[in-house]
Order: sequence, then structure tokens, then C-alpha cells
Amino acid sequence: MGTEVLNQSDIDALLSAASAPAPIVEAPPTQIFSRSRRDRDKIEIAKYDFKRPERISKDQMRALQMLHETFARNFGASLSGNLRTIVEVSIRDASQKTYQEFVAESENPTSFNLINCSPLEGQICLELSPLVIFPIIDRLLGGSNKDLFVPRRPMTLIERRLIQRILHRAMAALTEAWAGVRKIEFALGEMESNAQLVQIVPPNEVVVVIEFEIKLMNRGGRMRLCIPYNSIEPLVEDLSAQSWFVSGKSATESDAADRIAQGLSGARLELEATLATTTISIRELRNLEVGDLIVTNRPATSPAVLGVEGKPKFLAELGQLRGNRALKVVRSVGPSERIDLGGATS
Repeated sequence: MGTEVLNQSDIDALLSAASAPAPIVEAPPTQIFSRSRRDRDKIEIAKYDFKRPERISKDQMRALQMLHETFARNFGASLSGNLRTIVEVSIRDASQKTYQEFVAESENPTSFNLINCSPLEGQICLELSPLVIFPIIDRLLGGSNKDLFVPRRPMTLIERRLIQRILHRAMAALTEAWAGVRKIEFALGEMESNAQLVQIVPPNEVVVVIEFEIKLMNRGGRMRLCIPYNSIEPLVEDLSAQSWFVSGKSATESDAADRIAQGLSGARLELEATLATTTISIRELRNLEVGDLIVTNRPATSPAVLGVEGKPKFLAELGQLRGNRALKVVRSVGPSERIDLGGATS
């Protein structure tokens, strides 16, 4: 085999190529595969953490948030009627996180309540902050929450019983709110003061956390609802906003009227019976003494007027029943009927 000999032109070409700068090679364009054709420059690329997979879509999270907004309204109305003061319950945040993160954010001590949700498997939990617990207990016991000191201790047995009454109302509101998606019976289970002692799912399991804010008079605090993904997995396909709206509209007006009537049936009204009215001067009022008689123009045999919240509704006769003073309703008062309760006397 012969040896090829380079001439002077070949040698000059090699030397010039060695001294020239290296050519710039452009990198191939980034390829993004998608089912639909989209502009590559307008695609937003987000980091994905495989340790914390987002198992519920944004559409389903919005449906969950709307569903629990209904729960917040119903629970707030129920608390307002029970505590006889304005209570506002609103959603502060809805997110996905691991159960370990949820427990780490819990207060200690707190009110950590397990909830059974038949026919779904597993349990969910509801955490109520001490900043809400003790003002509610103070209100239930007749206090005004003025200069209330919130202790950093677990609840006593009596305090637990009082809060359980409030939580039973929350279970009823949850059952009503979820009725549009699936009939679920929420029932209160065990109560703990330390969330670290309760493990309803593995630490790395994904849970949905709905955080509420409760405002009671001059006090406020948070309430958090923790829903493991495993518990609501059979309902995930039904948790789109469209299906939730359709199911919500399927309820008839009569059902809504029945729920409103049932909620109002426990409301308390003030009744008062008026025998007669008259007018006196301030001088006469100041000179009244024990034994003085106030004369009216209304006969003593006239029926008393029974008023409901200050408005006359019935005529009633005075009497006694088992040793107690009583009123026997004679008839109702018409909306335009005028009743003479006596005139002014001099």
C-alpha cells in the first residue's frame, strides 16, 4: 500500500483550518409534545415535584371550594341562631398538601376531631382553633367575650361536651352541602387535643385542606377541614364544576322551602300580652306610690292583646292553668284590624 504525500497546498489548508475559530453549532430546538397545537413561546413550564403530586385538578378544586362555601354559609347561619349573635364563616384557602404538612401546621393544644363519612371509606378530620373554641364556650355560658383570656390548655370534659354540640351542627351543614354530589352522612367521631397523636393516613398521603375563618363578635380564628384523597377518590369524577352546578340546580323549590322552614322552626319569638294602655304625665309618674290606681277606658272584661315581636296577632282571655297564669287564645287579629286598648285619662 502506497503512502500519500501532501503537497504544499494541502499543508497550507491544514494550517489555516487549525488556526481558524471553532464553528458555532446551534442547539436543536426544544420539543414539547402536546395533544393540541400551541405556540411554543407561549407555553408556561412549571416545576413538578414527584414527592407531592397534584392528584386533584384545578377544576375539581374549584368545585370543592364552591361546595364548602355553601357549608360555610349554612354553618354560619346555624351558629348565629344558636349563639344569638352574628357569626361569619368564610373560606380563607383551599389547597393540596401532604398529611404530614397539615399536622405540622396544627396548633397544640387544639380541637382535633375525627369524622366518619359513610358510605365513603376512611375518615376526615376537622380542626378548630382555641381562639374560636373558648369565645364560643364563653358565649354559650352567658358571657360577652369582653376581656376574655384564651388559655393554652386542653379542654375540660364540660368544655368538650359544649363544643361537641357546635360540631354536631357542623356535621349537619356538611351533610347538606355534599347532598348535591352524593348522599354522605357525616358523623362526629373521637376528639383529641394533640394532632400528632392521630394518623388517619400515611404521612406522605395527599390531602385536601379547606381553611375557614370564623368571626364571632370581636373574636376570630380558623377552622380547617382535612379530606384525604383516598376518601373522596370515588367522587373525583363528579367533582367538576359543571356536574356540581347541574346537581345543585336539580333540587326543587319545594325542597328549598322545606329546608328554610325547618331551619326557622327552632327560632325563638318574644310574646307579650297587653291588657290596656293609657297616658300620664311625668309629674304623675313621679308621684305614683304603692296602692295607687291607674284608670283606663278599657273594660276589665275585654280580652288581652297577644303580640308577637311587638305586633298584635291574637286576642286572649286571662286565666290560670295548674297554678300558673295563662292566656287562652280566642281568635286571631286581622292585618288591617284596629284594636282599642284604651285612651288617655286625666
